[in-house]
Amino acid sequence: MLLQISAAADTVANESQEAITVFELALEGGYMMIPIFLLLIAAIYIFIERMLTIRNASKVPANFNSTVKKMVADGDISGAKVFCSQNDSPIARMIEKGISRIGSPLKNIEVSIENVGKIEVYKLEKNLSTLATISGAAPMIGFLGTVTGMIQAFISIAQEEGAVSPKLLSGGIYEAMITTASGLIVGIIAYLGYNYLVAKVQNLIHKMEYSSIEFIELLQEPR
Repeated sequence: MLLQISAAADTVANESQEAITVFELALEGGYMMIPIFLLLIAAIYIFIERMLTIRNASKVPANFNSTVKKMVADGDISGAKVFCSQNDSPIARMIEKGISRIGSPLKNIEVSIENVGKIEVYKLEKNLSTLATISGAAPMIGFLGTVTGMIQAFISIAQEEGAVSPKLLSGGIYEAMITTASGLIVGIIAYLGYNYLVAKVQNLIHKMEYSSIEFIELLQEPR
């Protein structure tokens, strides 16, 4: 029984030691870990902020298109505009702009809707380029940290008198490699987040195009 308790205590102690070692390992990466950590925070913030923005922009009532179509077909233009204004989404703002231009040439209506769509797409894609930059910059900063760390390690080896200790050599190398590993992790996170958000934005853009085409076709129907 005592042996089992002792073994369990040793296991917990070893696990705690491993956890401390991982944390200390991150600290051994040097000052280059600071920009990598800041890039990680920025990537997480941009991903969450964009994800919430895209999710809110995608909230359109299931019967939105059919309701607008019925109102416009019945001649209730003001009611259709009010209905669109009550929905805070890119699709609603595009259709509202088109409704406000009813009576103008069809080409002018199309251009108005397209211009609003461009503005909405710009809003949706805000900061996505920054996330893409982080996905490429983080590994490069990590590699730079490894290079500078290796230089410092070899300087220490050159200054060592007599036989070089394997511990000194391996310690300097693994500490220098920490920044590369950290940079790659941050880069992968940012890269996956960027592609996920781009796919979400493209899906929403397709819905915007579909709704605008439906609205233009409605205006072309004979009265």
